[in-house]
Amino acid sequence: MTIRENLDALATAIESLEARPTSAKPDILDRELSGNKINGGRITNFSSAGIKDDAKDFVLTISDDGISVDVIKTKVIANNLTVQGDLAITGSITATKLHVDEITADVRNERTSPLEFKGGHGKGLIWTGEGHTRQFTFQPNPDKLFSSEHIDLHKEKSYMIEGIPVLEFTKLGDSITASRLTSVGTLQNLRTQGSLNIDECVHYDANTERLGIGTPEPNGQLALKSLDHEFVIDPTEDAEFKIGTWSTTGLDIITDDTVRIKVGQTGGITLEDKVTVNGKLGIGVKNFNDVDLAVAGPIKVQGHTVQWLDNKPTSGNYIKGDIIYNSNPQPSGYVGWICVRSGSPGEWNEFGQISR
Repeated sequence: MTIRENLDALATAIESLEARPTSAKPDILDRELSGNKINGGRITNFSSAGIKDDAKDFVLTISDDGISVDVIKTKVIANNLTVQGDLAITGSITATKLHVDEITADVRNERTSPLEFKGGHGKGLIWTGEGHTRQFTFQPNPDKLFSSEHIDLHKEKSYMIEGIPVLEFTKLGDSITASRLTSVGTLQNLRTQGSLNIDECVHYDANTERLGIGTPEPNGQLALKSLDHEFVIDPTEDAEFKIGTWSTTGLDIITDDTVRIKVGQTGGITLEDKVTVNGKLGIGVKNFNDVDLAVAGPIKVQGHTVQWLDNKPTSGNYIKGDIIYNSNPQPSGYVGWICVRSGSPGEWNEFGQISR
């Protein structure tokens, strides 16, 4: 074929191609397309025995570094899974067992079972980040829960043991029977049982039922002791009471910080102010119901002795003006004798002749 003929054949073929409709697709028979025929481009609506592609945009990228995908929807991950980087979960996690090194959370924790710490001591709750480490942990020797901070209860709540309150906002529990308190505030309705010691000053002996102030060994049911002086109040065997000093010291009875009655060491009594006796008074006598004043011996009035004898005295010291009344008066006798000159026994004259 000549060159002209070849050119005419080419032109006819080109015209035939141009006349073919542009929407015509080539016919590819089954199993006719091999992997060697595909390089680049996009395959849509791809489907195989294990893969179905319904994506309208790129969602899966495979490279030498791995698979990149925006969203994974799966029911089961059958093998162990390692996540390198952060994992965000907007739903819930249901796990048989969860092992973590650290949890940072600001969410509500709802549990259907107690929080359990396995192992030995030192486990519990620990707060870090501001100042010293704060903790509420399980500690040994003996086993106990330790808190490094205050524990603040609501004022209407209490600490309890065996369901019994032992410490409340304003009182100790009724079951508290022993204590070693060293400082308390104002006490009301205080009751004690057994011996009592207050600051080594007030001593109560439950065995002898005696109370001593300043002495642990009181000599009376109530005793007040200072140095070598001891004041006691004590019952007697005849169902009476005695009151006074146990030691050989005097006793002053005062009002307004002034001595009114002074009892000496040997028993002498001095009345320091005026004395009113509302009743009968006996001195040295026991039975004197018939008189207001009964005296067993001589009396002294304004410095002068007055007494009753059956004769003028023959001994003793007397002063002028002393009077001896006759204890055995007779008709024509005298009422008594009066000292007219001091001496021992002095000079005496009769006075007051008795009529016959």
